[in-house]
Amino acid sequence: MKKYIIYILLGVTLLILLFVIITGRDNEKLLFSKYIGWDRNNNKEDIVISSEPRISLSSPSDIKVDLDNNGELNKDCPITSKIEYAYYEDNADPLWKDNNKFGLYIYAEESNMFEIAQKLVNSNGGKWGYVLIPYNVKDRDREKWDAVFKMLLNKNLIPIIQLWDIDVSEYKKQTEQAAEFLNDFVWPIKYKYISVYNETNDSKFWYGNVNPEEYARILNFTIDIFKNMNEDFFIMNGAFNATAPSDDYHMDEFEYLRRMEKEIPGIFNKIDGWASHPYPQPNFSGDPHTEGRWGIRAYESELDYLKNEIGINKDLPVFITETGWAHAEGAVYNPSYLSVNKVAENMATAYRDYYLKDDRVRAVTPFTIRYNPPFDHFSWVNSDNVPYYHYEVIKNMKKIEGKPPVLKTEVYEQIDCP
Repeated sequence: MKKYIIYILLGVTLLILLFVIITGRDNEKLLFSKYIGWDRNNNKEDIVISSEPRISLSSPSDIKVDLDNNGELNKDCPITSKIEYAYYEDNADPLWKDNNKFGLYIYAEESNMFEIAQKLVNSNGGKWGYVLIPYNVKDRDREKWDAVFKMLLNKNLIPIIQLWDIDVSEYKKQTEQAAEFLNDFVWPIKYKYISVYNETNDSKFWYGNVNPEEYARILNFTIDIFKNMNEDFFIMNGAFNATAPSDDYHMDEFEYLRRMEKEIPGIFNKIDGWASHPYPQPNFSGDPHTEGRWGIRAYESELDYLKNEIGINKDLPVFITETGWAHAEGAVYNPSYLSVNKVAENMATAYRDYYLKDDRVRAVTPFTIRYNPPFDHFSWVNSDNVPYYHYEVIKNMKKIEGKPPVLKTEVYEQIDCP
């Protein structure tokens, strides 16, 4: 009977604590909390209260009560309780000033890649760089993705999640399930970046078919579902192949965009940011100073078209979710590509002369940390995870400490004595 009375008192205390926190924090979001109670014999009970990031709270205040005057557990009191919770600040600027633009394209299935990426993007003064991670919209492996988000938080990496492998005939159901699944995790910063698929104006990335009208409908639905799930989802297009011709297997990017807008008027005003793949062409070996869609600043032409031809009414921040030069070195030497020394020189030029100077560019995640042949010529480390020279050159470039709206944690403690 005594034990049940204690649990009743614990429940009452918990409700009071939650009321104090919720009424004191109207403008923030509680992400998780854990209630910890002790009985007179100092037996600890852990009860998870909530993992749903949907409870509104207000601006921060210090609400902490020591267990006793010395900050120690008071064994003479029948109940001691504590709530540990995490939250993001509301009204944080999605385009915060101190932003570390350096990033890399990695994969969730390879845990060692997070450390390799962290050493690159957060080196030499840097913190809170970016990683792009593909996510199969049918993936429900909670254990894997829980580990992913914990590594992102621990290594100060900002994820850009790129959706892939939607079944067009079931896109509504799969989109709803994907949004719910991704919303369940504790993200390292307030804004949850989502890029909606990849180069859909190339048939090999869209089921052997090029269909701008279909993609426009799916993008529109994806925006609505994710935003309704959580307003902190930051949705951008899937980047397009900027240099594709119009033929049986591709569609010119601008024609593709025009038809998307015709199918869903205003579709590009609904996205939060612009994803771009500005590769140095031809043959992924072009000059870093080339202008237009064949260069590493193809996003400039894309933004101009959206503004002047489509007529969007806002300035979109740019997320370069793929770029980079192919290098000759790999499992099989390919002399049609540049040497790693020249790739290193070009990448440094791209950052120094363009990306770091352009305030529109928020992140640059070159393709790719490592890939199997024949695409190993784009890798930044080899099959033994030994960095190529361009990895070392970019690692040594000066970076800044990013200051995004990160996850915060606080503890509320209370002692109830007779």
